[in-house]
Amino acid sequence: MKTHLLLLTLVPGLLHSLAVAQENPASSVPLIFDTDIGNDCDDVLAMGVIHSLQSRGLCRLLAVTITKDHDQCAPFTDAINTFYGRGNIPIGVCRSGITPQQSRFTGLVIEKNGDADRYPHDLRSGKDAPDAVKVLRQVLSSQADGSVVIVQVGFSTNLANLLKSPADDISPLTGRELAIKKVKLVSAMAGAFAPINGQPHPEYNVTEDVASKKILATEWPTAIVYSGFEIGLAIPYPASSILSDYQYVPHHPLKESYVLYEPPPHNRPTWDLTSVLYGVLPDRNYFGISPKGSVSVDDKGFTTFTPSENGLHRYLTLTAEQQIRVTEALIQLSSEPPHLSPNN
Repeated sequence: MKTHLLLLTLVPGLLHSLAVAQENPASSVPLIFDTDIGNDCDDVLAMGVIHSLQSRGLCRLLAVTITKDHDQCAPFTDAINTFYGRGNIPIGVCRSGITPQQSRFTGLVIEKNGDADRYPHDLRSGKDAPDAVKVLRQVLSSQADGSVVIVQVGFSTNLANLLKSPADDISPLTGRELAIKKVKLVSAMAGAFAPINGQPHPEYNVTEDVASKKILATEWPTAIVYSGFEIGLAIPYPASSILSDYQYVPHHPLKESYVLYEPPPHNRPTWDLTSVLYGVLPDRNYFGISPKGSVSVDDKGFTTFTPSENGLHRYLTLTAEQQIRVTEALIQLSSEPPHLSPNN
């Protein structure tokens, strides 16, 4: 109980949110996490944030769809979900050929403690997982209109393919129609909206699949809020937390992924975590936000924002005070033990 109260106190505003969510569980945000998990450890930390927010009653992880095309990514995702007690969450994969290389850390999924998996999981290979578009269509069709937040922290391959999908036995609506009817917001880690070292920056989530990111920018029919490269760069996750705050179990998948990706001491930017935090808690003043406008993507992966009163796009901004608040919130949420909340 003391740990529970301490963590809630340290994360500004979350105590009130937990009380509200306990009184009204329907207030939790229905969330889809679309990720290139395996390419960087921030995706893994972002999953820790999601599960902690769900334990607090603030969101419900409906599905994880993956845009890195390697067969270990889906079972690794299943292992993370299982670690947090939610091993039945649907997982979809994208067989695109994009970033098919071996990850530095998804090999954790084959590690053993004796004869048992170090991190238990049922899904043994991405070959056994359904197509991401099928999962997206199933999940979206089952949710209330205008309710779903999609946190996209990888490539736009899956969402671009969803837009192209026709009506089928899952739903009489096309993918575009499903997006219009069911999606409230896409919170996307992509692009760069401030110079990096004085120069424009072609951001990784854009450059690895420029064609799909162009489709997202020009054809996606609902609001998109971008967390640009500069936001996560300004909020490094401290190695001291990795070394100290995950000791409540002998093996922790978030800690081990971070260490395998790049051994501490190093403070990894929190790119993907910022999109999760905004997607679930957009009104908590963790971030500022630009006026409305439109984002365009050129052939080299550079993003440009043009203000427009009718635009569907905005991007996050950050003050020095918000930087401190967000860093503390992300540390506490990432490192929170599973099942902290008695309700979930």
